[in-house]
Amino acid sequence: MDTELFPRARGEIAPGAVHVPDWLNAREQRELLDACRDWARPPAGLRTVRTPGGGAMTARQVCLGWHWYPYAYARTVVDGDGAPVKPFPAWLGELGRRAVTEALGADAARGAAYDIALVNFYDGDARMGMHRDGDEKADAPVVSLSLGDTCVFRFGNTATRTRPWTDVELRSGDLFVFGGPSRLAHHGVPRVHAGTAPPELGLTGRLNITLRVSGLRSASGCGS
Repeated sequence: MDTELFPRARGEIAPGAVHVPDWLNAREQRELLDACRDWARPPAGLRTVRTPGGGAMTARQVCLGWHWYPYAYARTVVDGDGAPVKPFPAWLGELGRRAVTEALGADAARGAAYDIALVNFYDGDARMGMHRDGDEKADAPVVSLSLGDTCVFRFGNTATRTRPWTDVELRSGDLFVFGGPSRLAHHGVPRVHAGTAPPELGLTGRLNITLRVSGLRSASGCGS
């Protein structure tokens, strides 16, 4: 934020978990937002995720590469319109590897063939409960990119959804990477600060783009 006296500093939130503020510049944010708007269109577009118990996630989602649904992956939108999942673009995988290299070092990015993107859209009332990204068959670091409204990102521990945790403010353009001993840490979004997106971005709400390596080979889908 240009009006701040001191730039926000990058920080290691836990071993293997790094927050890099303002990682995406204004142009990169606009380009990524344009791509998200294309991905959100049907078929296989933005949808409401239903849990096995019948509840609904308040953040809406679109997937690339592999379609995630609780708690498995498939090649079609099995819990939506049934269309084939949208392809995962090579440039997004390159962005993911660059993010890991800059956050955790080249060794952490070596061999990381990113092939999944989960794009979550949060309006001002949306939340995400504490969970961990454990449906993949690979242990490559998770890459999280933020666009739009600022949120409180709660980063916890690998053993439980409860404390200890650390709350981190994620703003538009921020990068958060977690791997190694923190790869299966619980995390969530308890709060979104509505109306805090950069006005020049033209986005009402928050987008989170999460990149993962699936480790999956089947063309027909794979359960967790």
